[in-house]
Amino acid sequence: MNEFMLVLGMAVVTFAMRYPVMALVGRINLPDRVFQALRYVPPAVLSAIVVPELLLPDGERMLLAPENTRLVAGLVALLVAWKTKNLLLTIVLGMLSLWGWSWLLSALTTAGG
Repeated sequence: MNEFMLVLGMAVVTFAMRYPVMALVGRINLPDRVFQALRYVPPAVLSAIVVPELLLPDGERMLLAPENTRLVAGLVALLVAWKTKNLLLTIVLGMLSLWGWSWLLSALTTAGG
């Protein structure tokens, strides 16, 4: 029951913060420059979420090496997205590359040591 009340409270707070802005924007004519600038919000937010996960796999130090499986998979996904513009294919090949590269690194580590 406490979890339900917590989720309900978070939903109410989130709604209360966002609704006035949405209601206000619907009634005010904003300049085109504002709408042009808002087009860049989703890529900026996505980058802010994804890039630290790719570059800081342990959360503390940057790892720019082939041992960083997330970075390798992210680069594969970036290449697939750029070439094909297909979201599903990007996700599938990105995940397959993450799993495959992780498996290959673990196989090389156990075989070499």
